[in-house]
Amino acid sequence: MMNEETAKIAAKIIAKAWADNAYKARLLADPAAVLMAEGVEVPAGITFRVVEDTAGTQTLVLPARPTELSDADLGGVAGGRPVPGPPPPPKGYTF
Repeated sequence: MMNEETAKIAAKIIAKAWADNAYKARLLADPAAVLMAEGVEVPAGITFRVVEDTAGTQTLVLPARPTELSDADLGGVAGGRPVPGPPPPPKGYTF
């Protein structure tokens, strides 16, 4: 899950990509390098993919399926409590 500091860095990266086409091109071509340059720790073996939404296309990210839900999580889902999932989109983003 994205912590507050990572969310701030992500918002900064998005704002820079909106303002600077060359930066956006680098972000789309080599996201890991841009993330590392912005201070994000990129673990070995992790691949980042950046997808640009357009006016006619929106992206829905399907998180990796959990290996196994705990009994508490299963009980919560059955009782209507949501299971922890992906972080919310950046502030100002609409879906």
